[in-house]
Amino acid sequence: MIYLDSAATTLKKPPEVINAAAQAISSLGSPGRGGHDYAMRAAECAYTCRERAARLFNVENPENVVFTMNATHALNIAINSLVERGDRVLISAWEHNAVLRPLIGRGAEILTAETAPFEGENCLNEYERLLRTHPKCAVLNHASNVTGSILPIYEIAELCRKYGVPLILDASQSAGSVRIDMAALGAAFIAMPGHKGLYGPQGTGLLLCGVMPKPLLQGGSGSDSARSSMPDYLPDLAEAGTHNMPGIAGLSEGLDFVLRRGAENIHAHESSLIRRAAEGLRGKGAKVWLSEVPERQTGVLSFVFEGDDPETTAGRYNNSGFALRAGLHCAPLAHKSLGTFPSGTVRLSVSAFTTNDEIAEFLSV
Repeated sequence: MIYLDSAATTLKKPPEVINAAAQAISSLGSPGRGGHDYAMRAAECAYTCRERAARLFNVENPENVVFTMNATHALNIAINSLVERGDRVLISAWEHNAVLRPLIGRGAEILTAETAPFEGENCLNEYERLLRTHPKCAVLNHASNVTGSILPIYEIAELCRKYGVPLILDASQSAGSVRIDMAALGAAFIAMPGHKGLYGPQGTGLLLCGVMPKPLLQGGSGSDSARSSMPDYLPDLAEAGTHNMPGIAGLSEGLDFVLRRGAENIHAHESSLIRRAAEGLRGKGAKVWLSEVPERQTGVLSFVFEGDDPETTAGRYNNSGFALRAGLHCAPLAHKSLGTFPSGTVRLSVSAFTTNDEIAEFLSV
């Protein structure tokens, strides 16, 4: 089967990722839990992973890189740290449930920037209009998991600083293929999964901290064990419990892969593939959502055939040997904005390992 669902998880990983995760099971202990060789090797592996993430995302201190289970976990820490019941919070019209549900659960008043996909800088007036009302914070995705549309986040971040509004960035669909510069953004938090564009194992994620978080979980940290409260420094403050060392070992190699390949090169490869796919699908009569400017879209392409339910379309492709995802993609707000709610779309998404031959075979069906 040809895998075209990388926005859910990148199924094909660099071999170094697989080897590192497998070897960690029998060679790494728990960092901070002992002074023996197994624990010390685990601590070194964890620090190397933090250091690689800090280098890729321009985080000044590797200790400000916190390990999480996934991007949802990271976003919950960030939102829990900044949002109280009744706070007004700015979001985009393209947010995932990983943002929407925690905000609703916290009792936030949600302000939505109603913009079209692929607008680029044309959407800034809407964001500035809402930021002028001084919401408690802004929680925005960098790129939509439905359309791949990339927000002009550096310009929006500048507006956030102008109005003194902390920014939480959901980089679930951009980390690894779009430039993310923590220092330039000045974000309070940036959340991301390890298993998508960073090519790590499932069950891994990162939270880049520009401010001190509040712990979402409390328990053992391997440090300051005599204290009755969590340590007051990063990363220990936000990392209660035993680390997922096989996942971290694999994620470290995934980060190294992106550093070596270059996020901009990965983006260029993915962009060429979805543009070829879009052209072919249009030739078959499909409606596709494609940016005229390649820099405004990640390797994600939504499409529908008129009169055909997206689930039926995806099922037909599955029977022909192609893995795509149909439906609402855990982002009903995005589909309401796109006008495709409640049936959704079919989503094709690619990675650094997707080939031109695979796209050609997809278009031949």
